[in-house]
Amino acid sequence: MQVKGQTEEKDANDMKPWLAIAGAAILAIAPAPAFAAIDALAPEVTALAPNRFLWNDNQALGPVSIVISIADQKAYVYRGETLVAASTVSTGKDGKDTPLGTFPILQKSEDHKSNLYDSAPMPFMQRLTWDGVAIHAGMNPGFPASHGCIRVPTAFAKKLFAVTSKGTPVLVTDASAAEGWTPPTPGDGQGMRTESMAGEADWMTVPPN
Repeated sequence: MQVKGQTEEKDANDMKPWLAIAGAAILAIAPAPAFAAIDALAPEVTALAPNRFLWNDNQALGPVSIVISIADQKAYVYRGETLVAASTVSTGKDGKDTPLGTFPILQKSEDHKSNLYDSAPMPFMQRLTWDGVAIHAGMNPGFPASHGCIRVPTAFAKKLFAVTSKGTPVLVTDASAAEGWTPPTPGDGQGMRTESMAGEADWMTVPPN
C-alpha cells in the first residue's frame, strides 16, 4: 500500500520527461533573451494601439535620445542609432500645437501638477520648454488632444523617466518614420540646455504649466 507521499513522488517522477519535452518546446518558440533592435517600420510598431508601447532597452548601447513624431503620434527612444523603445503619444490639438524642434530635457518631476490647468496631474513630467511643454503620463486617445504637451502611457512614462537625465535631447518633428530622421545626440541636448538658462530665469519669475 502506497502512502500519499510516495504517490506524489512517483507522479512527479513520471512527469519529468514530459516537463523536459514541454520546456524544450517553450524554449524553441520563446523570444531569445538577447537584445534585438526594434525597427520603426516593423508591424508591431506601426500597429501600436493607443496606450500601448514596446520596450527593449539595452543600456550598453549608449545614452538615450528621443524622437516625437507628430505625424505618427508616436515616441521613439534611441540609444545611439538603435531604436530601443516606441510608444503611442498624444500631442497638441489644433490651436495648441506642440512646437517642432530639438529640445533638451530641462526639468524632471515624478509628481508634477499643472500651474495653468487646475493643478491637473502630470506624472513623470519631463519639461522641454520653460513656457510649459513637457512629456508626461496622461490620456492617450490615439490623436492630438493635449494643450501642447506630449502625453504618453503611464507605464512608458515611468520607464522613460528612469533612463533620461537633464539635457537628454528630444526631437519633435512632423516627419513620419517612413520619411525618416536623424536622432539627436546627447551633445545637442547639453548645448541647448546651456543656452536655455536665460529662459529659466524668466520661468522662475512666472512658472508655466
